[in-house]
Amino acid sequence: MKRAIFPGSFDPLTLGHYDIIKRGITLFDEVIVAIGVNSDKKYMFTLDERKAFIEKAFADEPQVKVLTYKGLTVDFCKEIDVEFILRGLRNPADFEFEKAIAHANRSLATIETVFLLTSAKTSFISSSIVRDVIKNHGDYTKFVPNSVRVK
Repeated sequence: MKRAIFPGSFDPLTLGHYDIIKRGITLFDEVIVAIGVNSDKKYMFTLDERKAFIEKAFADEPQVKVLTYKGLTVDFCKEIDVEFILRGLRNPADFEFEKAIAHANRSLATIETVFLLTSAKTSFISSSIVRDVIKNHGDYTKFVPNSVRVK
């Protein structure tokens, strides 16, 4: 069975993330959305909220699992016996950043990174843009799946 993790903070889940996950399940038997926990980072949404957003968005997709982890992504891959990391690329800067991480991961373990280009309609969306829109009381709903709702 081919399994991949799609790691990130998902603060919050965006339509760009959603698109990559949906396309990922056509390539892999299982996609594990892996929410990384970084105690030094300030999140807008709690870990439980972020996990719930993803689980609700993919409630009808049994190939999608949601897990949380701390530490290096490559170590988590080894821990859960996953050989692929799925990543989305929006632009050339993403590619350069992700390429360096992929090379580092490959030097630490037998992990292959699979890159998917984001769709043109979601390539400008980032979680930081969504957070900024939310903070400024804008209409964030056009950038996130229906499962993401601010109280």
